[in-house]
Amino acid sequence: MTHRMMMLVIQFGIIIFFARLAGMAFSKAKLPGVLGELFAGMLLGAYALGQFPVPGFPHGLFPLHNGEPVSPELYGLATIASIVLLFNVGLETDLKMLFRYFFAGTLVGVGGVIASVVSGVFTGFWFSGLLGMSPVSVFDPVCLFLGISSAATSVGITARILSEKRKLDSPEGVTILSAAVIDDVIGIILLAVVSGMVASTHGKNGTLDWAHIGLIGIKAVSVWLAAMVAGIWAARKIAFLLKMFGGRTSIAVMAFGLALILSGLFEEAGLAMIIGAYVMGLSLSRSDIVHVIRERMHAIYVLLVPVFFFVTGMFINMKAVADLQVLLFAGIYTAVAFSAKVLGCGLPALAAKFNLIGASRVGLGMVPRGEVGLIIATLGMAAGILNDRLFAAVIIMLVVNTVVAPLGLVKLFENERSGVADSVGERSDTTELRFNFSTYALVELFLAKLTEVFDEDGFFTHLLSHGDQLYQARKENQVIEYQRTGNTARVVFREENIPLVHAAVLDAVASVELAVKELKSPLCDTELHQTLTTEAHSPGYTGTHAIAQVLKPHMVKTGLHGTSKSEVLRELLMFLCDSGQLPRRNFDEVLDEILTREGVMSTGFAGGLAIPHARVNSIDSLISVVGIYPHGIDFDAMDGNLSYVFVLVLSPESHPTPHLEFIAEVAGVFQRYGLEQFLGARDSDAVYEMLMNKSNR
Repeated sequence: MTHRMMMLVIQFGIIIFFARLAGMAFSKAKLPGVLGELFAGMLLGAYALGQFPVPGFPHGLFPLHNGEPVSPELYGLATIASIVLLFNVGLETDLKMLFRYFFAGTLVGVGGVIASVVSGVFTGFWFSGLLGMSPVSVFDPVCLFLGISSAATSVGITARILSEKRKLDSPEGVTILSAAVIDDVIGIILLAVVSGMVASTHGKNGTLDWAHIGLIGIKAVSVWLAAMVAGIWAARKIAFLLKMFGGRTSIAVMAFGLALILSGLFEEAGLAMIIGAYVMGLSLSRSDIVHVIRERMHAIYVLLVPVFFFVTGMFINMKAVADLQVLLFAGIYTAVAFSAKVLGCGLPALAAKFNLIGASRVGLGMVPRGEVGLIIATLGMAAGILNDRLFAAVIIMLVVNTVVAPLGLVKLFENERSGVADSVGERSDTTELRFNFSTYALVELFLAKLTEVFDEDGFFTHLLSHGDQLYQARKENQVIEYQRTGNTARVVFREENIPLVHAAVLDAVASVELAVKELKSPLCDTELHQTLTTEAHSPGYTGTHAIAQVLKPHMVKTGLHGTSKSEVLRELLMFLCDSGQLPRRNFDEVLDEILTREGVMSTGFAGGLAIPHARVNSIDSLISVVGIYPHGIDFDAMDGNLSYVFVLVLSPESHPTPHLEFIAEVAGVFQRYGLEQFLGARDSDAVYEMLMNKSNR
């Protein structure tokens, strides 16, 4: 047991590291990260590199276990990961959107499922002979799993494209998102029915007991629907119960505990565990704590879900993928699955008043397959229904459809033509308020105060999108969104919430006014100045050798001519321009930034050192210049004395640089040498050597 646990710990660590690394590499190459995780599993699994001995592991790091590529312990981790995944899918299901676009979404979703399942089933029945299999009927479990594996849609990639093109709220966007929900719901119901059919198979040649199948199918659908309806009905009560456990982390942990319990009960009832996880997530998707759960579950999701995809990749036999017959069958299966989604979703879209280009966008947007399809295929593999060759073909279909379809979708959206035949807009039941502020900082302060107001009133607030600065506050059925765009704050809400939002905004504005009024009072800076201007005799900050990375030998000037703060800053800045480190056209803009920073608080340190600095847009790396004026100038230093040594530091606004480390190292070197040694340096090279020697110790 100890040895097996040791192997599990090492394998888990390898999976976490390499799954993340591969996912990041694929994402950088503009490919779905999930494909990188699959590829890593294929490469490091028992069918490939995992079988080769390494020092201390004569059978390899991922050896075959009783002929299987995955040990029971590792498969258990992957099972929990699949529950996390489907629990999250349920939480992200937007029931309101599902109901609002029910007609178009249902037509598209049902059409895509029917076309995919039927075409997948008949592809398996007609062409699986290429792989040496002979299904006795289209109801053979092999054919059924090939059908439902191609049915589910992974809308994540499509949603990203719609977001980048700003088409998420377009008719095509909402129809795709709504249809994808219906797609997955029907796919999970089909999985329950097919699981029942497989369980009822007996005798030779997979004879099916249709009466028993009917009972199991009715049971599966009834239990699924009853659980879903009961869960949605009891969502508020569940949320109220979870809130009793206190903090937000406790709420998320207990919610996940319920998802695990329900998953086990569904498996015991003859349904797949992932169905129970999805039902629990769906039940909580309309609660006011949904974003709290998603936020706190995010770390678990990032940790475990790549494990599922990595382990799924381990099931793929590399020899099977290289088999010409497998590639031939996979090519047919992939082409049929692609066409089935485009036609099965596109034709109903035409009936829902989309024109040809709109229907094509909807059809292509529904093509990508992913998480749910992978789980279905993995369950088929684990049940012994799909062999390694068929499983490899399914993976190829999922990967190719997921990569190819988005490329076509981007092309279609490059055409700005409307996709709706009758472009009559719908009446919106939401309204919005906009507030313009003079500075970015005031907008941030307003949003922070608004969040405090909602939190104090029992709302659950959540940052939906860091990039878009989009927040959402939820309390039971009340949903309010607010966002920062430039120097403008935008609040969107339903009309019945107008009085509530007005009251919240007034409270937030009052808090901002009070904060601004308090800021007009001078800071209690006596103690601050005493602390910062005390000449400490400590060894100083050693840092990370930022000086050696940033400062160039020719960027030290010992004979400055300026006799005032503005003149010295101009001289140092011109030195940067003359050296080619700063574009000359940006001189005035950068000087304004530096002077503005100096106007807030002087950067004159104690003991004769000044480190003026600013963040600017015109550079892409940290740059600096050092200047010495032996007679000293009034730089408004904190200790009231003259400043002699000036280190101008500019860093880019667009990405992080060792700005603070550099300033800290310079201050540390200055403390160690002292002002006298800097002023007594014979030339620029001597000053540079002092900086380098001390910064590198």
